Amino acid sequence: MTLWIDTPQALREHTSRLPPVIGLDTEFIRERTFWPQLALVQIALGPSDDGHGILLVDARAAGMCAELARLLANPDVLKLMHSPSEDLVAFRHACGALPAPLFDTQTAAALVDIGAGMSYQKLVRSLCGVELPKGETRSDWMRRPLLPSQLDYAADDVRYLHALHAVLQDRLDALGRGAWIVEECARQLDSAADSDADPWPHLGIRSARSLAVDGQHRLLRLLRWREAQARSSDRPRSWILDNELAVQLARRAPSSPAAFHALLDAAPKAPRSLREALWKALVTPLADEPQAPLAHDEERDRTRLRTLQDAVATIASELQLPESVLASRRMLEGLLDGKGWTGALAGWRRPRLEPRLAPLLAAAPEA
Repeated sequence: MTLWIDTPQALREHTSRLPPVIGLDTEFIRERTFWPQLALVQIALGPSDDGHGILLVDARAAGMCAELARLLANPDVLKLMHSPSEDLVAFRHACGALPAPLFDTQTAAALVDIGAGMSYQKLVRSLCGVELPKGETRSDWMRRPLLPSQLDYAADDVRYLHALHAVLQDRLDALGRGAWIVEECARQLDSAADSDADPWPHLGIRSARSLAVDGQHRLLRLLRWREAQARSSDRPRSWILDNELAVQLARRAPSSPAAFHALLDAAPKAPRSLREALWKALVTPLADEPQAPLAHDEERDRTRLRTLQDAVATIASELQLPESVLASRRMLEGLLDGKGWTGALAGWRRPRLEPRLAPLLAAAPEA
């Protein structure tokens, strides 16, 4: 049974006695805003075959987010979600709360070597033998009333979470990896709770590797300025300044305001209404620029990275894990940059990687 919930009182009534495990998903819109606009929250109160219902909660209703926050923050209820990173941002922004404790079925599938980054539809097909439709993937979830096809699609997104959890938890336990999923999901929640912007956004721009040091510093200035503008105006980053133009400005370093304006005039996606603020951001050094890590792409670094990746591939094969789950390229680059065994590398990965990678890291780079 699926119920439409459009008042906080109705949600409180149907969740007054929560089971120990619930399924959760959200529908939101983010095409025109920086922050996701929460439209709908789906709650599966139990497995679909035991008579428990699915609640489709209108997150736009007055007072609903405050009631959802109470449910999300309940420490005695495990929340099942699939690939929830953006959902977590939507919950934090709209409700001021996160669904803790959490079990991410996508991460769990990767930890038992079913597949890395597997979609909900593919995982349901693999483990439950059910083919789910994708017709409402790009639907307008802010409309009211929602269409019957939208309601069915939304309910399906949580209908099989309990079944997936049962299978995945059994496999995790059989492999002795139950603590791994707890650690991974706790890290996701910690990341979502941290509302601070990435201090070094230039490292996520691949073309930054071709910039000289001063160019990377200029790119860092522009990206930090863009982040502040996007957050304060609630507009997508690319609407403020797209990556391609940011790198172009950082590389060319216009010598004067006139040259800068001429470059913007020639760029079709230039933020013309913000050009003065953009110029100021471009030419004003940041206090922490000297401490900024650099994106580098030297042949020597690529060779050492490849050596680490080969070792990770061997260990991943032994553990029957996807290589990207065991250690991503960015994790390995952090090791090469001397950041040590921090973040995701500080947990279950470290005792499995450090004995094999430490000698490679200690070896002198080839001249």
